[in-house]
Amino acid sequence: MIPSIPQPKAGVRLYQAYVALFFIYLAAPLIVVGVFAFNDSLFPSMPWEGFTLDWFIGDSDPRLGIFNDGALMESLGYSAFVAVWVTVLSLFVGTCNAFLFERTSFPGKNMLYVLALTPLVIPGVILGISILIFANSIVNNIEDAWGYEIEALRPSLVLVILGQFAFITTITTLVISARLRKFDISLEEAALNLGATKLEAVRTITIPFLKPALVGAGIICFLMSFENFNTTLMLTGSDSPLTITMFDRLKQGSTPALNAISLVLMIVSASLAFISIFVQRDKSGQ
Repeated sequence: MIPSIPQPKAGVRLYQAYVALFFIYLAAPLIVVGVFAFNDSLFPSMPWEGFTLDWFIGDSDPRLGIFNDGALMESLGYSAFVAVWVTVLSLFVGTCNAFLFERTSFPGKNMLYVLALTPLVIPGVILGISILIFANSIVNNIEDAWGYEIEALRPSLVLVILGQFAFITTITTLVISARLRKFDISLEEAALNLGATKLEAVRTITIPFLKPALVGAGIICFLMSFENFNTTLMLTGSDSPLTITMFDRLKQGSTPALNAISLVLMIVSASLAFISIFVQRDKSGQ
């Protein structure tokens, strides 16, 4: 609907109702999950049995709260560990990719750009299986040739990091490249004329300009890594991240504890989103 073009009132009302229903459709499942995290029942379903915080702070079965569940907290730590490493690696490589594709010209550049973005359109399960087979082939060949086994390339957190990094770095490349494309290169040239080195010009002028994109891309990377399931399922070992642990728990039977951890994750995700918005708005207002 174009605001500048007069619309019949019935059409406007219908459009507004559609938008309202759309957001209700998106929010309703999240609200239900959040509400039943406080349900005083062993099952996350109706009827409502009363309000309780047991699923957050309970200290004994069958009402063991998430903050006293050692296995769940351990898997949360694994997820955070993986997400931090994936974010750091993706930001570094994505920034290098952005400078490569936006600042240089070389034969085959367009083909390399398409190749760099290919992991983004490959299904996560296929990507995970491919990486697992490739890593196992390397380990097996090295073990056959020299008798040395690289444990890190077996299903483990290291392989999960490498697998997630393979496609999440494409996000940082796109986001940072879009921001770098708007940069006025004459600012760097002025710094060079004033005696700065190329590295100093980039560090003091270009990188601060890229700060909103770096923060936004970093938050996206962290959240994508934290909630990833398909690729992680193919590559994880005995140290299972949170998504895999929740999946295993769900196969055994759902409890409001899963609603509780889901609510915590929703709050954290929303907080990170607001931080990203604040950084973007603060930078645009300067």
